[in-house]
Amino acid sequence: MKSLWVALGSFAVVVILAALVIVSVRNGLIQRDENVKAQWSQIETQLQRRSDLIPNLVNTVKGYAKHEEKIFTEIADARSRLLAAETPEGAGEADAALKGALGRLLVVAEAYPNLMANENFARLQDELAGTENRIAVARTRYNETVRDFNSAIRKFPGSMFAAGLGLERAEFFEAPAGRAAVEKVPAVNF
Repeated sequence: MKSLWVALGSFAVVVILAALVIVSVRNGLIQRDENVKAQWSQIETQLQRRSDLIPNLVNTVKGYAKHEEKIFTEIADARSRLLAAETPEGAGEADAALKGALGRLLVVAEAYPNLMANENFARLQDELAGTENRIAVARTRYNETVRDFNSAIRKFPGSMFAAGLGLERAEFFEAPAGRAAVEKVPAVNF
């Protein structure tokens, strides 16, 4: 009778330990999924911040460069695409287009010495540069979180639970055509 109790006790301990492992793995996967969503939200926040700065920057340049309408249209179109993007891939493509248009705007601004001396323009340029740094940091953190999440749902024991929780690989936030597209110097024709 004593050995029956020992066997039942041992079985109960094993069941309890297995249940704790299952709960721990499940909760860990859910936490990682939430971390991916939170980091994506940080990217969206910084992209929104940049998008909010752009109209002020454009209006400041417009006062000096009235004949540069094409660049203003490109920026407005790229900004709209970025705000409408719903996936990291779509946001990456729109972000690359917006960066290119902003680069051309800043090249145009350099042609106007009075504009470059304008305190409001200089402040907006500084804020834009700071926002670009924040976007880079948020993108790095997001991609690290995605890497950890994707790894967790592919490795054992996470792979056993991921499908049941509806968890799928998350997308990295990358430039659409790779690094070369982002580093390409914008061409400005007058």
